[in-house]
Amino acid sequence: MKLWGGRFTKEENALVNEFNASLRFDRRFFRQDIRGSIAHATMLGRQGILTKDESERIIAELKKINKELEQGKLVFDEEAEDIHSFIEATLTERIGDAGKKLHTGRSRNDQVALDMKLYVRDEIDETMLRVTALLKVIHRLMKEHKDTIMPGFTHLQKAQPVTLAHHLGAYMEMFKRDYTRLDDVRKRMNYCPLGAGALAGTTYDLDRAFTAKYLKFDGPTANSMDSVSDRDYVIEYLDACAIIMMHLSRFCEEYIVWNTDEYRFIAVDDAYSTGSSIMPQKKNPDIAELVRGKTGRIYGDLTAILTALKGIPLAYNKDMQEDKELTFDAIDTVKGCLTLFTDMLSTTRFKKETMERSAAGGFTNATDAADYLVKHGVPFRDAHGIIGRLVLACEERKCALDTLPLDAYKEICPVFEEDIYEAISLATCISKRNTTGAPGPDAMAAEIAADAAFLKKIHADVEY
Repeated sequence: MKLWGGRFTKEENALVNEFNASLRFDRRFFRQDIRGSIAHATMLGRQGILTKDESERIIAELKKINKELEQGKLVFDEEAEDIHSFIEATLTERIGDAGKKLHTGRSRNDQVALDMKLYVRDEIDETMLRVTALLKVIHRLMKEHKDTIMPGFTHLQKAQPVTLAHHLGAYMEMFKRDYTRLDDVRKRMNYCPLGAGALAGTTYDLDRAFTAKYLKFDGPTANSMDSVSDRDYVIEYLDACAIIMMHLSRFCEEYIVWNTDEYRFIAVDDAYSTGSSIMPQKKNPDIAELVRGKTGRIYGDLTAILTALKGIPLAYNKDMQEDKELTFDAIDTVKGCLTLFTDMLSTTRFKKETMERSAAGGFTNATDAADYLVKHGVPFRDAHGIIGRLVLACEERKCALDTLPLDAYKEICPVFEEDIYEAISLATCISKRNTTGAPGPDAMAAEIAADAAFLKKIHADVEY
């Protein structure tokens, strides 16, 4: 019999029952549901709403049920409507009428709101750990490649020389923001809905502050209607996941390009590649491509929850059951992508010589040649035009700026002297750029130190 069956005179239509039931997906809530029920039973006993014996029997049996579910000794009843009714029915079957008293002062509305919050909070913590693991790998690679020269790009055209450490540092900043964004969501959501009832609280003398503290929330939610209808934290979490995936997708796009025969910047480890069924020479970056492709799933999950909630009146409506499957999908996807991408990046070999050769082509030192003229009194706009003419001259001669003869320089502008070659060497181009955030050695040392401090703060038990 359903928890709500007393008012009804006949059974649900079988299709309605199947359409309405949620056990097939909310069974993953069982730990959170039991944790919330233990908190509720503890509070009921403290408040004298249940006897001490009743409270202790309920708590002891709930712990057994949790253990048996974790060990697979207790099998879910597929006929149960949801995880809440399954656990309550199991409890009542085992301890009798005391089990029926667990739901005193509680509705499924605040119960499911609590379960969802507990679950999302747990998964935010897990996602933050996986972002931290990725940050650690990027930080290690930055330290290893402070002197690895590569071309920086705009519009996918070679622009200026940078280092691999500097390029990776851009992603370090993105994923640091992702970590703090998740942390913000966690702080904002950390208020307990338990005790809000169906929508209007309860006449029982509940101690909501106790259950909130017991479950490690910062306090109880302030409005009982908002408590059961709020899913902002789900939206915020999926938004944070969507941004994480966007960052991963951008990184994967570059990873895929760098892996091409035209670039050859990286060698992907065999464990994170696949081959072709017909072309024996192929080694494909499938993991990077899949991560890039799965980004769209997370965008879809975010759009779905926004759409599902946009027209719902207060307070609880069954539409809100739709928050679970798409949230579970987003959680599983982003966690899997973070783990695989981190492992793939950690095992990647970067081809330093190829990267430096690439930086030497494409006139990446043209801006520095213009700066040379500016430092010799030529207005920048004039210097810009002069270097443009020199680039044309180099293209006609099929050479680079650093191999163009000095007389060709002087023919276009007599200001040039022999020291132009030192001024436009790749090492000089990078070493002179030491403004905050630039690729120069001093600036990068400061950036890497700041990143180490960030990692130490969020993961104090690891040395950097």
